[in-house]
Amino acid sequence: MDHTSEFVEKAWAGYVEKLIKVSAKKDYAITTKHQQIVDGACKVFFQKGFHPASIKDIAKAAEMSTGQLYHYISSKDDVLFLIHKHMQTSWYQFIYSSNIDNIGDPIKYLEYAIKLTFEFFIENKKLIQFVYTESKYLSKEHLRVVLEMDNKCVVQFWEKAVKHALGEQASDNYIKLAGNIAEYLLVFYPLRGWNLKDVSADEVSRFLVKFILQGLHLAQSADVEQ
Repeated sequence: MDHTSEFVEKAWAGYVEKLIKVSAKKDYAITTKHQQIVDGACKVFFQKGFHPASIKDIAKAAEMSTGQLYHYISSKDDVLFLIHKHMQTSWYQFIYSSNIDNIGDPIKYLEYAIKLTFEFFIENKKLIQFVYTESKYLSKEHLRVVLEMDNKCVVQFWEKAVKHALGEQASDNYIKLAGNIAEYLLVFYPLRGWNLKDVSADEVSRFLVKFILQGLHLAQSADVEQ
């Protein structure tokens, strides 16, 4: 697999420059300041929600003045957009910090990717809930890019993992369906976990691995726990 978190940063970079109007003169500080804003905004948004939170609230949580904040973003849309980028980049960092690329067996690779992603979603439950419930508030252009990046950075990750595991026998449409369904199934727990309070996260993780691999007719090869 040829993806790393650097791939995500590069994929988003052009859109960040295009959509977010920055008046700051020192380009090298922009990425750092954007992350500072995202960290502060997440604290506010998770507590108050997107609409009730103000730019002033975000600036305070990011330990910036409102004027300084506006050097790096121009609206809450920009902040929500950057949070989507943050989620994808953090997920990639989590996946690849685990040395997953050292796994030679493509089926074991897929199995491990499912487990790691589930673990990431558990650790970042509020972030996942926020981006999936608040994305509707993005402007049309911001949303278009977010959906494009979801396809390019997330769905295609799963498509490549599935294709490696299945070999060459699967059609392009089958691979596309499998990639989208894998992403959808993995995000269900942060969104539906409220109805599974008596089921441990470990049990859910094992179930998802088994369910996805069985659906791809790979469970027997992966020796998935029953």
